Amino acid sequence: MNPAPNLILVGPMGAGKTCIGRRLAERFTLDFVDADQAIVEKAGASIATIFELAGEAGFRQHERQVLHTLLAGSGRLVSTGGGAVLDPDNREAISRRGFVVYLRVSVEAQLERLARDRTRPLLQRPDREQVLHEMATLRDPLYRSLADLTLDTDLYTPAEATAQLVLRLAGQWQRLDIPHE
Repeated sequence: MNPAPNLILVGPMGAGKTCIGRRLAERFTLDFVDADQAIVEKAGASIATIFELAGEAGFRQHERQVLHTLLAGSGRLVSTGGGAVLDPDNREAISRRGFVVYLRVSVEAQLERLARDRTRPLLQRPDREQVLHEMATLRDPLYRSLADLTLDTDLYTPAEATAQLVLRLAGQWQRLDIPHE
């Protein structure tokens, strides 16, 4: 058993972190928090607007602050943004404050799942497939280094992925309720 105060989902966009995360949070009676949504609420602006006004570096600063606040608590399931792992401080906090589940997804499945999505700033380009491959090359080793558990979501519907994770988590993760830092 690997005790941790929070369950944290990492992985690329389109892996199912939000959809599967909501289901897992309900199953384990955890408070579900989508880190990107928390950033939007704190900043009072959409992610696209933050990117437009502050650039990716400005967005990452918002992300770092929000993520560290979220991870200071316990009893949460935190669905991180795909790029949260790029920051070494974020990786350290994620590793220290949670049991980390890496939801893997192939670029082919991402392209299919995100075909109609026009809200993600990093994909507002004609070379989406190349961008996704580049992100995977950079980020996959970071996701793997953090993961306590990995699930390839290509093969499953959200309900099936959730069922798989419930079974695996029951044997690998023990909820540890500790005081806030």
